[in-house]
Amino acid sequence: MEHVKESKTGVSGSPIELRANFFRILSRPQWVLYQYHVDFNPPMESRRLRSALLFQHEETLGTARTFDGAILFLPIRLHNTETVLHSETRHGEKVQITVTLTNELPPTSPVCLQFYNIIFRRVLRMLNMQQIGRHYYNPNDPLNIPQHRLTIWPGFTTTILQYESSIMLCTDVSHKVLRSETVLSLMSSLRQQCGDERFAEVCTKELVGLIVLTKYNNKTYRIDDIAWDHTPNNTFKRGDTEISFRNYYKTQYGLDITDGNQALLISYVRKRGPAGAPPPGPALLVPELCYLTGLTDKMHSDFSIMRDLSSHTRLTPEQRESRLSRFINSIHKNAEAQAELNTWGLNSDNKLVTVKARVLPAERIVQGQRTFEYNPWAADWSKEMRGLPLIRSLPLENWLMFYTRRNGDMAQSLLQTLGRVSQPLGIRMQRAVMIEYEDRQDSLLRALQHNVGPGTQMVVVILPTNRKDKYDCVKKYLCVECPTPSQCVVARTLSRPQALMTIATKIALQMNCKMGGELWSVEIPLKHLMIVGIDCYHDTAAGKRSIGALVASLNQGMSRWFSRCVLQDRGQEIMDGLKVALQDALKAWLKYNNSLPARIIMYRDGVGDGMLQTVVSYEVPQIMECLRALGHDYMPKLSVVVVKKRISSRFFGRIDGKLANPPPGTVIDTEVTRPEWYDFFIVSQAVRLGSVAPTHYNVVYDSNGLKPDHMQRLTYKLCHMYYNWQGIIRVPAPCQYAHKLAFLVGQSIHRSPNMNLDDFLYYL
Repeated sequence: MEHVKESKTGVSGSPIELRANFFRILSRPQWVLYQYHVDFNPPMESRRLRSALLFQHEETLGTARTFDGAILFLPIRLHNTETVLHSETRHGEKVQITVTLTNELPPTSPVCLQFYNIIFRRVLRMLNMQQIGRHYYNPNDPLNIPQHRLTIWPGFTTTILQYESSIMLCTDVSHKVLRSETVLSLMSSLRQQCGDERFAEVCTKELVGLIVLTKYNNKTYRIDDIAWDHTPNNTFKRGDTEISFRNYYKTQYGLDITDGNQALLISYVRKRGPAGAPPPGPALLVPELCYLTGLTDKMHSDFSIMRDLSSHTRLTPEQRESRLSRFINSIHKNAEAQAELNTWGLNSDNKLVTVKARVLPAERIVQGQRTFEYNPWAADWSKEMRGLPLIRSLPLENWLMFYTRRNGDMAQSLLQTLGRVSQPLGIRMQRAVMIEYEDRQDSLLRALQHNVGPGTQMVVVILPTNRKDKYDCVKKYLCVECPTPSQCVVARTLSRPQALMTIATKIALQMNCKMGGELWSVEIPLKHLMIVGIDCYHDTAAGKRSIGALVASLNQGMSRWFSRCVLQDRGQEIMDGLKVALQDALKAWLKYNNSLPARIIMYRDGVGDGMLQTVVSYEVPQIMECLRALGHDYMPKLSVVVVKKRISSRFFGRIDGKLANPPPGTVIDTEVTRPEWYDFFIVSQAVRLGSVAPTHYNVVYDSNGLKPDHMQRLTYKLCHMYYNWQGIIRVPAPCQYAHKLAFLVGQSIHRSPNMNLDDFLYYL
């Protein structure tokens, strides 16, 4: 990292001024937080009692304090390093409390930052916001969508961290979607649909894994099981007495349970009990009092539900800025919140931070013998590439098309249109062998087994519906048992004749890619460079196995790729399996180029901030060891870049006098980056609706010595190289390829694909 010690900012591109969703934290100059350890003699088990005994001494400790049962934080230094206090319990027992100074913390220390976040969460509770999961929501200002029986609670995500020049609060708008139906009403409708015999099986399958909200305490729980032998009339031990669930909810919350025969839900509480105590048992919940959260797959695929939801949740930059400003102003106007912050000498700015950024020049797309520029604000460059031959197109001579009798006409018109669109792209396409199959799963599998042979180049299957099991059956057979590139098309996609040309063009491009063809490229000046993308998927169907996917470039133009998937057992480090995959990728590069790459840049997706240290201390040495194993003198230059999409940072530019999304190619590498990291943000795509989400890149290891400028430009170039979309995507292409591969294996195949497919983008 020596080459970025002086400066980790780039210089190319045109300057642009942006606003970011950050507010500076203003604290008193020379502010110090004092940390004390607190001992009780005799020892007190109850944390609540310890707090009560300690806070009897307000005249000594002052009113500003935070105590977690053992550690006390104060903004003042007590006269002595060790202070002895005496308290008395309600039963007259005398207790000696020893308060010992253990640390003086400057405002930038990690403990101090953690403390700021605790204080800020306290402030959010003062604004009557409710914590659900990690974020806070306002149940008093709900947005109702009665036609879909949905309610949205608006809320905010907040984190306080040290950035380049100051400590800042990063806050973004969040939404919690609640359904107006309870778990009991869902169970009743399931019983009506499937009858009593299959009810328990169907109900368990439908409910386990769902997150529910109990409105009486605004807590969320994950349903882990159903206690069929428990009803609200069962009792449990509360203190020294037995009480029924029904009476408990009546006395504790004033709630009447109407159905006494409903089975209770089980949720395993993940919090640990007090130190030394056994972990708490599972929570038993009453379905009638549990509200469903989130959306089902069926809701996700319902256009009208998603449209009505997005009208409330997809905010434009102006709406987002207005909500954030209102939120900060509500804290400034709330007397109780201000008193709490003032006690600690803290406050926040009420204006969004201004950031200087740069817009990188638009890339030229190379296709065959031609290069063209595109409009970065346009959705894609499909118009510009129309009628241009591809870089490398493979002749399609031996291929099959499967269809059901009902979709016979569609199959014929798709075949004709494919023939028409493939000619200008330079794809020579013979007529397909047409095979009709009955609309049954075993019939489709039998048809594949009887007709697909070693010489088959491509299989196209027209599926009558988008049922997952049919798709899975095709992919399982053609990716594992009989390795052949395949393309599935749902009949409904082909039902609009006016869109058939566009759809057939996309299908022809995908088929060409899957067979090893190359579509377009961008200019990559670095020679002997291999780009690697890594992503993971957690397969719940196969008992929480992790699937790691590695995709590596094989040529200078980044248009040929090697792909490999490894299935890991739970708790096993993902890099263990990917070491072999990386070695095989390097052997494939050697076969393709007659030499090994001199530089490797690895983009690692699917890593949170908490795992960064694992990547640096565990994965990087594993990669180095893997490279050394290829030969004693082989040691290429290596960079490892962690790619993060799930971030709260948002940026807004002022265009034509109003707040708007920054243009594609905007790079942010000052002010809101972290002082201890070599990181930057890129806004790569143009977004028509709502606010664009930037991608955060963190270079955790770098022996390539590339200037920050070159690293940023290369990363942006790679966002143009994803062959499933004729436009710029949010992450570098190898990350998206790795994601697609891991997702296909985790969702549909659940086994390692056949290695004969490694050189093809068969998972597009």
